Amino acid sequence: MRHLLFTLLICALTKFSFAALDNESSKKALYLEKYREIAVQQMNKYGIPASITLAQGMLESGYGESALAKKSNNHFGIKCHSDWTGATTYAHDDKPNECFRVYASVADSYEDHSLFLTNNKRYASLFLLDKKDYKGWAEGLKSAGYATSPTYATLLISLIEESSLQNLDEQSIALVSTHSNGLAIQLHENKVRYVKAEKGDTYYKIAQRVGVTLKQLKHYNESFKGKDVLKEGDKVYIDPRRLRSKVKKSITLTKSLSLREIAQEEAIKLKPLMRRNPGFTADEQLPRRKEIRLR
Repeated sequence: MRHLLFTLLICALTKFSFAALDNESSKKALYLEKYREIAVQQMNKYGIPASITLAQGMLESGYGESALAKKSNNHFGIKCHSDWTGATTYAHDDKPNECFRVYASVADSYEDHSLFLTNNKRYASLFLLDKKDYKGWAEGLKSAGYATSPTYATLLISLIEESSLQNLDEQSIALVSTHSNGLAIQLHENKVRYVKAEKGDTYYKIAQRVGVTLKQLKHYNESFKGKDVLKEGDKVYIDPRRLRSKVKKSITLTKSLSLREIAQEEAIKLKPLMRRNPGFTADEQLPRRKEIRLR
């Protein structure tokens, strides 16, 4: 009788274990189906491996099932920090009642995750890695303090390899895409989207065509004071420019340019560029053969 009861108990536990595994597998599959495309888009825009983004999303949000993910669309456990001006919520984490960011959509959470990594100096070294080096990225995130768990990198790598997410890191999107109104949107080598001005274009006209506000467009481009009419072929960025170049340490000028013009050409914000190249005003013309630091 005891042997029979023991056998029944083992069978019940085995069925429960398989049911739990099946449930986790289905949650994982559903999460990947929903968000893999967004992760690849973010990779091509910002250079963060899609495998890493998805693994972090799965781990931090419990496959989208955590309270923070369901109520606040926060899939990466990003806390408020001093620069956050959006909506907030509070939850217990490393400390009681900590402040977390709230997003209007999961896509916004993925975008903010990318910006959080690209604009934070402690993660800068990760962008020197190959985007296919998911193990290096996992270890780098742990070393930089993204999470306090000592096994964080191991967990990310396991999630990636269990579902072969590293294969997504091979995918890319075309550098030129088409907006719904037929406008060609291009991707700068510094991973910032832009359009080229047509004859007679203004910031207002382009803002209307691409669906961003005039204020955003002028902020993204830090345009010359009072300038509105653009020259044919001018780059007009429709995303915020970077703090530094992702591909170049410096350039040597082949013609006289100002730091403002260089910032626009290289898709870098003006103030960080000026800090790296002190002693010049924004609009002072710099001589040919002058070396300009981009990061």
